[in-house]
Amino acid sequence: MSLFWTVICELAHIETMATSKKVITREEWEKKLNDVKIRKEDMNRLVMNFLVTEGYVEAAEKFRKESGTDPDIDLATITDRMAVKKAVQAGNVEDAIEKVNDLNPEDKKKPFYCDTVYFVPKAGKIFSRIAILDTNPQLFFHLQQQRLIELIRNGKVEEALEFAQEELAPRGEENQSFLEELEKTVALLAFEDVSNCPIGELLDVSQRLKTASEVNAAILTSQSHEKDPKLPSLLKMLIWAQNQLGEKAVYPRINDLSTAALEDPAV
Repeated sequence: MSLFWTVICELAHIETMATSKKVITREEWEKKLNDVKIRKEDMNRLVMNFLVTEGYVEAAEKFRKESGTDPDIDLATITDRMAVKKAVQAGNVEDAIEKVNDLNPEDKKKPFYCDTVYFVPKAGKIFSRIAILDTNPQLFFHLQQQRLIELIRNGKVEEALEFAQEELAPRGEENQSFLEELEKTVALLAFEDVSNCPIGELLDVSQRLKTASEVNAAILTSQSHEKDPKLPSLLKMLIWAQNQLGEKAVYPRINDLSTAALEDPAV
C-alpha cells in the first residue's frame, strides 16, 4: 500500500503550505511512490489474510505453497466454516446450527473433547470447550429467527407459530430488541402476498446472506482471527486519503481500484 502512505505523507506536507492547490506531475508522483518500500512478505500476508477470512481454502493452500506464506489458522477449519455458511445461505438452518455446535473453537487437533471438557493425554491437561452459540446469544437468536423465516417461507404456518412460541418468545421476554425482531418476523404470517408487504425483505436472499455473514464472523472470532479481511479496509483508507489530498492538491490518482491505474487529473 505504498500509494496510501505516499498520499498521507504528501497531505501532511501540504498542510504546512499555502491554501492554493499544489499541482503534482505524474513524474513527481511516480517518484514518490517508488521511494516507498513495501516488503513482499507483508503483501503476501495481506493476500493470505483475505483468502483465509473470505474462505477460499483451495486458493489459500495454493498461495501458501507458491509464496511460502503460512496462514495464521489451520486451513482445514476454513472448510468447516464454509460448510456452516453455505448451509445458512441455502436455508438449512438446523444443519448449520448442528455444524456450529460441532466446531471446536480451540484447536481441532486436540482429541477427546465433549460438550464441556476434553483431555489431551500428552499435555496432561483438561481444556474447557465453550460452544460458540453458548457465548453469543444474539447469534443464536438470529439463527433461530432465520429458522422461523424458513418455516414461513415453506408455508408451515402452524409449525412456525409453535416454534416462535416455544423457542423465540422466551428469549424475547429477556431482550427487548429480540422481541421486536420476533414480532416483525411473525407479522409475515399476516400477509397473503408477502412480496408486497413492508417486511417482505426478511424472505429475501439478502437476509440469509446477512445471517450467514454473522455466523462466519463469530466463528472467525472464536478462532482468534479477524472477522473482516484487512484488504477492503485498506482500500477504504486509500479512497479517504486520496479525497483528503484532492482537496489540497491536483495529482494523478487511482479511480478504478480493479486496475489500480494512475489517472491524470482534469486540469
